[in-house]
Amino acid sequence: MSSSSLRAFRVAYDGTGYYGFQRQPDVPTVEDAIFDALRDLEVLAADASKPAGYAAAGRTDAGVSALAQTITLEVPDWLTPRALNSTLPADVRAWASADAPDDFHATHHATRRTYTYYLHAPESAVDDDRFAAACEALSGSHDFHNLTPDDHNTERAPTLEATREGHYLVVTVTAGGFARELVRQLVSLAHDVGTGNASLETLERALDPDPLPGHKGISPAPPEPLVLTAVDYPALEFTVDPEAAERARAVFETRRLEHQTAARVAGHIEMGTDSDANERDGDALK
Repeated sequence: MSSSSLRAFRVAYDGTGYYGFQRQPDVPTVEDAIFDALRDLEVLAADASKPAGYAAAGRTDAGVSALAQTITLEVPDWLTPRALNSTLPADVRAWASADAPDDFHATHHATRRTYTYYLHAPESAVDDDRFAAACEALSGSHDFHNLTPDDHNTERAPTLEATREGHYLVVTVTAGGFARELVRQLVSLAHDVGTGNASLETLERALDPDPLPGHKGISPAPPEPLVLTAVDYPALEFTVDPEAAERARAVFETRRLEHQTAARVAGHIEMGTDSDANERDGDALK
């Protein structure tokens, strides 16, 4: 019989087909997919609710993806990332692992988490300087009770940075931890300031101790452009499983091409329903 020990796994996933990471009744979640895979491998008993020593770095919302979600659990020596992938769905891929000390906890021992949001923000619609000013104002220690549905533990100290890449602003948000929906609310508020739909005074009001009136609440940005890109654990040294990582790259390359093709089709239909373009084409044939 093989021995078991506590091990951490880096897990990447396309979250668009899941109702978040954490298990919920009657809907597909990433955590359910992982537990089902462990049961198929007979690492988790059929009647067990979760593996021994189990913890996860964070709970991503429905539709949010991850590059570096991190889970820990007690596993036999043979359970490598590639072995775990053998029973995982294609859109959930383990790609690295690390031996962890017995007292390690993936949630509590993470020192920093980084999210990346790919915000469609053409320069014609968004003032980059205003957006940067909003990011600066939202960075640092604040009570974000107006920007999360959580009613406690809402004091956080994020750092927001934005880099322009063509029609997109790539927003990086880093902190020790995050309240629910906080990253998407931060991006949404910065976007409103950047477009001129909100002032910096509105932003400052959102950071006040008093609750915002209901009609002035901030709606979170859509979840699909958000990715959990890094989780830092100074005590762990992760080793990439080359075969697992290569197959993960192949899976997500295929998905990238599928989305590109879908975008081309949507663009063709968009242009085809442009009445002005159709009139120009008709004139060209005369």
